[in-house]
Parts: sequence; C-alpha cells; structure tokens
Amino acid sequence: MSDEKRRALKVREKQWVSKVAARISRMHITPNQISLASVVFALLAAGGFVGFGVAHNPWYLLVVAVMVQLRLLCNLFDGLVAIEGGKSTPSGELFNDVPDRFADVVILVSLGYAAADHVYAVELGWAAGVLAVMTAYARILGTSLSAPTLFIGPMAKQHRMALVTGVCLLAIIELWLFASHYVLYVGLWVLVLGSAITVYRRLRLIRQFLEQNHV
Repeated sequence: MSDEKRRALKVREKQWVSKVAARISRMHITPNQISLASVVFALLAAGGFVGFGVAHNPWYLLVVAVMVQLRLLCNLFDGLVAIEGGKSTPSGELFNDVPDRFADVVILVSLGYAAADHVYAVELGWAAGVLAVMTAYARILGTSLSAPTLFIGPMAKQHRMALVTGVCLLAIIELWLFASHYVLYVGLWVLVLGSAITVYRRLRLIRQFLEQNHV
C-alpha cells in the first residue's frame, strides 16, 4: 500500500510499535497472513457477542473488547511489515482490504444479536455492517476516480472499533451495577447514524472534487 493510501495513525510513531514490527519482519510471517489473522480475531469477537446474547455473561464482552483490539493490531502491523519491513506483495492490496470488510461485518452484525432483547437491534446490527462496507466503498470509489483517499469520519474504521470496545466495557459496568444492557443498544444507534453520516460526507467530498476538476 502506498503512503498516500495509508490511514494516518499516530500510533505508528510509537517506539514499541516499531520494535514489534521489526521483530515480526524478521520472522517467517507475511503481511497477508497478518491480514487474515485479523479475520480470526473478528470471528472470536463475534462469538463473544453471540455468547453474550445467549447468556448475558459480562466476561463475553471482555473477550470481545480484547479481540477487537487484536484485530486492530493486525490491521496496524500488516501495513508496517509490508512497507517498512519490505515484504509487500502484488496481492497485498487485496489482502489488506477484503479481510477488513469481512471483519467489520461479522463484528457489527453480531453486536446486533448481542442486544437482540431490544427492538430492531438485529436489524440495526445488519445496517451497521452494510454501512461499514459502504464507508469503505465510498473511499475506494473516490480513489478510483482520482479523488483524494478519504479516511474521514465520524465513523471510520478506527472510530467504529473504538466505539465497539468502549460500549463493551461500559456494558460490563452497566450489567454489574444495574443488571441491564442498554449501552449496547445505544451503541448500535450511534454506529448506524455515524456511519450513514460518514458515507454522506465522503460521497459529498468526492462529488465536489469531480465537479471542480471536470475538464
């Protein structure tokens, strides 16, 4: 992935991140394998959400929070190993993007099932999954039309996953204090509305670019 197409992340500048990336680069691990590992963590996160929907055990939500963060670490290190580690491949773009779309969908849809006791929660989960794909589609479509690569939010990937992690931790506290789980449901609404706004903002900026640069 070229630097122009990479998401700007301050965490890449952290010393520990560089050390871990360098260590991984010296191992027989490819960026594509790291990208695929993110799907495994996403599936485990989805399993945690489904498990919580059945048993309402807060430990399932802790599993989700950890797995989501591991998924994001995979997203971080696949690019670092590919670019800084010199292990980029011709198929790298494919492996960088497709696993992300699958991971987004399984995590967000399963969040809907975790909150299935609430009205339209499952439908909201599916809507969140579709809109997550649409945010990526808008970005990729814009790039294909020579527009700037757009990572703006308010619900870009890192924002979605930060929100999912946050609502899981808050839901654990809510469950212990009040024996309820409304936080997950509220989080679903925020995800859907925020993602819809994100898609609109990206498409609007792409349209403006195309209109202004039309010859």
